[in-house]
Amino acid sequence: MMDRLDELAIFVAILDAGSLAAASKRLRRSAPAVTRALSGLEERLGVRLIERTTRNLAATDAGRRLAEQARRLLADYDEALAATGTDRPLRGRLRVTAPVMFGRKHVTPLVLDFMRAYPDIRIELVLSDGNLDFIEEELDVAVRIGPLPDSGLVAKRVGQVGRYLVASPAYLDRRGMPVSPEDLAHHDLILSTARPGPPDWRFLVGGRERLIRVTPCLAVSHIEPALLAAREGVGIARPLSYQAAEDLAAGTLVRLLPQAEPEPLPVQVVVPSARWMPGRVRAFLDHAVRTLEGLAVLRANA
Repeated sequence: MMDRLDELAIFVAILDAGSLAAASKRLRRSAPAVTRALSGLEERLGVRLIERTTRNLAATDAGRRLAEQARRLLADYDEALAATGTDRPLRGRLRVTAPVMFGRKHVTPLVLDFMRAYPDIRIELVLSDGNLDFIEEELDVAVRIGPLPDSGLVAKRVGQVGRYLVASPAYLDRRGMPVSPEDLAHHDLILSTARPGPPDWRFLVGGRERLIRVTPCLAVSHIEPALLAAREGVGIARPLSYQAAEDLAAGTLVRLLPQAEPEPLPVQVVVPSARWMPGRVRAFLDHAVRTLEGLAVLRANA
């Protein structure tokens, strides 16, 4: 039998998320389990708590009264646990995901720092350039670059990155400096296919978006070979600003057309829900946010 407090938490999560599917994602439970919990609560109380249609849901009068009391009860429960558990060491498993290159350069060091502070916590770091599903992959925390879909996830913005055009000094000496996005039609272009989407590069000129179709001389499935090719003078690449930061500082690559760059992309630390967050997840979230907010490479165009 489901714990009664857990049952109330699911009921409140359904109302907060706005749908059964969104609540299941927040809670990292299957949709049928969430539906059963709500149906069981309604059956036990003998009253309809939520009116459900194919498009939306809304609390009934009884549901609103129960939700108000349930929120107070859950808050009291959280406070009671916090008051009695402050001296207990944090332990257990954490699954964290991040983009491959960002994870190598910036998330791995903060994970190692966290492990030194919390030696009883085991961490599984999953590096992937795709947005892995929290439920399917049993994830606790994700670092994601770019806008999030409307998925009910809870995100804390820690910075932003730009989309830069770069080339080596040797390439520019040989082929000349482009002065507008349209000039790229006469240049050798290196395309990274790590992120899904059409082979287009977007620019912002005079407040208006311009779309340039890319016919690459070289296409690679990851940004690091693209950066290597750009350093070797093969052509013009388009990494994210943090990916090119070291080359730009060293002068091995030059930033092109900064006046035409599109809006920066947000960098966010994401968790499935702000409620019922285990202490180890809260501790890691706070550590990750604090560390990433201090990175200079996440202040592109700020």
